[in-house]
Amino acid sequence: MNKITGTIITLNAEKYIERAIRSLQSICDEVIVLDSESTDLTREIAVNSGAKVFVQPFLGDGDQKKEASKFSKNNWIFSMDADEYLANDLIEFVKTINLSDDYDSYSFRRKNYCGNEWIKAAGFYPDEVTRLYNKAKVNYDTRSDHAAVTSIKRFRSKSHIIHNTYESMDEWVEKINFRSSMSAKQLFKDGVKASSIRPITRSIFAFFKKLIIKGGIFQGKNGFKVALTTMFNTYLKYTKLNDIYDKENSSNK
Repeated sequence: MNKITGTIITLNAEKYIERAIRSLQSICDEVIVLDSESTDLTREIAVNSGAKVFVQPFLGDGDQKKEASKFSKNNWIFSMDADEYLANDLIEFVKTINLSDDYDSYSFRRKNYCGNEWIKAAGFYPDEVTRLYNKAKVNYDTRSDHAAVTSIKRFRSKSHIIHNTYESMDEWVEKINFRSSMSAKQLFKDGVKASSIRPITRSIFAFFKKLIIKGGIFQGKNGFKVALTTMFNTYLKYTKLNDIYDKENSSNK
């Protein structure tokens, strides 16, 4: 069996964490949970499920995932979010391959579910993500949100990760609020300036892109759902970027 460490970064993930750990244990001989000071039972459940648990105030998506990899005893890392788990085809794929220097990383297709419904609309599938990587050669970038592993020597697997995007609109709105805040911080770090018009123009384009360019208009209610929630997220992140500049200007007075 390949020597792989599974890593999960968490914040108040008691709802999903046991499933995520059990899933990683099917291909990993070690599971690391790096928790961002959860106030629920996330850490207790993780320990009881056999994971090694460490605590680190949230550094941003990329930095937090890089930090989690530092605790691993193996070079090969499988990084997974708490609301994800491995499909059977991915488990079988990893069990049959021989991790070697031929590749630095492996990417997989992600199935995003809203409740029990698999959302394929408006570019939500195949949603290719790199999750298995050799930390001695590559690792996550330092983006605050939507960080990724960039690797030239990457194997593109057609096997799947399952992602529970949300089970209710309340949960989805909470995630959009968190993600848009992280995205706003990344925009600020990238030097994107404040603008009163950008939240409107970018959110309208995001809606148009998902609905027309990505074909959401032909994919029924799910196409409209993806387009509308993407527009909402886009509007929030640029509005929150303006808020960051407002706070900075106020502190400099």
